[in-house]
Amino acid sequence: MPPISEVKESGFVRDLDILEALSEAIARTGEGLRLTDIAVATGREKSQVSRALSRLERAGLVARDDTSRRFGLGWRLFHFAAMTAEARLTGRAQPVMRELVASLGETVHLCVLRGIACVTVHSEIPRHGFRGLAWVGVEAPAHTLTAGRVLLAELGKESLLALYPDEELPDVPPTGHIRTRTELIDECTRIKTRGYATVDEEFEPGLVGASSAVYDFRGIAVASLNVAAPKSRLEGRLDALGQRLAGVARRLSGDLGWRA
Repeated sequence: MPPISEVKESGFVRDLDILEALSEAIARTGEGLRLTDIAVATGREKSQVSRALSRLERAGLVARDDTSRRFGLGWRLFHFAAMTAEARLTGRAQPVMRELVASLGETVHLCVLRGIACVTVHSEIPRHGFRGLAWVGVEAPAHTLTAGRVLLAELGKESLLALYPDEELPDVPPTGHIRTRTELIDECTRIKTRGYATVDEEFEPGLVGASSAVYDFRGIAVASLNVAAPKSRLEGRLDALGQRLAGVARRLSGDLGWRA
């Protein structure tokens, strides 16, 4: 696959109109465009468009569905978009997370959902919270964590059935309380109703935690705020912590353009 620099030298700037035409079509209809449609939309010859599409496809900027023969946006564009959105999210979240650390004295994590895995993308850590550093970049089964469950709760029952085709959930810790798909769906319903999730020694003995979802301007849950700490420090305060996180998550969501 050639580097982006080669595509630029081949006329990438001229070919932005193709990406714009594909973007508009996907936004309007949910589908890409065939070669002839792209030529009409851009006012260019089919042969020119065909050569341009070949360059863009080699660079991962467009992709063709062999069945429908429609072109859509490629994986590389989505990769750039995801990186940019995640960086913006982290930048907006950092001040809010630092405030939480200062008031709670506990590590605060910002987590995202990738498939059925939950990944910590940023942590703010108090002086005594050296353990939190190890979580950044680590993937864990989403259904085993509050940070993952609050995001799964936003997907709805049909999506959960598709994500978890088997009734028995995979990779459940020995202390896990949620062991089946039915139990997960029921727990997600409770989480959605109250606006936060809690766990009591499910992921690891002696560890408790709470999480709440963060929404972007579209009203889509894009991340979760999570606090996990030894039970001795949070015992009896999990629901209060969940409510606190829900309020802070709403504030961060507002910073991202969300309106209830």
